Amino acid sequence: MGALKPWHIAVLVVVLILLFGAKRLPDAARSLGRSLRIIKAETKSLQDDDRDLAEKADAQAGYQPLPPHTGQQPYAQQQYAPQQAPQQPVAPPVDPVQRVRDN
Repeated sequence: MGALKPWHIAVLVVVLILLFGAKRLPDAARSLGRSLRIIKAETKSLQDDDRDLAEKADAQAGYQPLPPHTGQQPYAQQQYAPQQAPQQPVAPPVDPVQRVRDN
């Protein structure tokens, strides 16, 4: 009952030719082929992008963090560093929103 017989295919071809015409069917088949090629190329590029991202993530996983900075300069820089003037006391920062509310 559910088998596709050769006469089913023949009836389908006749209906398609009657609906679309003999001239438009080859054009439709060509455009369908182009569309499938475009879809195939896009999915391949998406897969390549995913592979590139995975490779970058693997490469970055091998990086070592920098050692913590101790705040001390090497001896050569300490020896010849110019004397700094004593710093003036710095006023605490003022919140601009609070300053507008106070006025």
